[in-house]
Amino acid sequence: MICLASFDAQGQIVPVEDETVNVDSLKRAFADTHYYFGLYRDNYFIFGPPIGRKPTAANTNIKFQISIAQKLTKNTLPWGTYLYLYYTQKVFWNVLQNSMPMTDLNFNPGIGLAKPIFIKNRFIGKINLQLEHESNGRDGLESRSWERLTLGGSIMVDPNFIVYGKFWIPYVDGVNNKDILKYCGIYQIGWSFQTNDKKLSCGVTMVKRSGWNFNYNFIIEAAYRFSLKSNQYLFAQYYNGYGEGLLDYKQYHSQLRVGIVIKPTLFSEY
Repeated sequence: MICLASFDAQGQIVPVEDETVNVDSLKRAFADTHYYFGLYRDNYFIFGPPIGRKPTAANTNIKFQISIAQKLTKNTLPWGTYLYLYYTQKVFWNVLQNSMPMTDLNFNPGIGLAKPIFIKNRFIGKINLQLEHESNGRDGLESRSWERLTLGGSIMVDPNFIVYGKFWIPYVDGVNNKDILKYCGIYQIGWSFQTNDKKLSCGVTMVKRSGWNFNYNFIIEAAYRFSLKSNQYLFAQYYNGYGEGLLDYKQYHSQLRVGIVIKPTLFSEY
């Protein structure tokens, strides 16, 4: 049986286990989808301590992310693309401290084009071109912001293995974070894998900081699916490097957190 796939309304991949389905059918299925509001990146709620340092109320925290996408066009635009509106919000919440402050909130809206890729009657991935803004909503010395024109893509090497990359042209407008590329990077690459039973998945993302040496931020993730009828997973994430949050982007973090994640169909954007 040929394992094909198509986009659902939010631009994620949906397996199509029918060898009679052809490229034209997949393209029609994507084009006929109505305006849709859905998940974009992983939506997670995780908690954990630092690695290599003594855990305290100040450095053991909750990190959660909400990420959504809205398809704006039903019909294709030039070059077979579709227009999307994206929004991701990432929050660091120190629940062990008095008054339980949310110490850093990062806002990441964007708008861009998504294009599905078909080769030899098979859907193999997609390309995204986006204009993104990211800031922390503060003013004064704690203000952080930058803009990026990003080009990203995800390719299915096989139904269980995906490689992806994202490159950007930055415009750093924040006066307090002119050196942000040294910490938050200039591109990212990674891969993700899931088992044949679709229950266990893992992935690695590497964000290259500016400079010629081997200086990457690493994100290592593993997830276990509760049920094949659900997109909810037990989730573990290890972050090692700089730029995990905008407020303290110059601070090195080595943090392991566990919790739950709700994933888009098959794979997420990064």
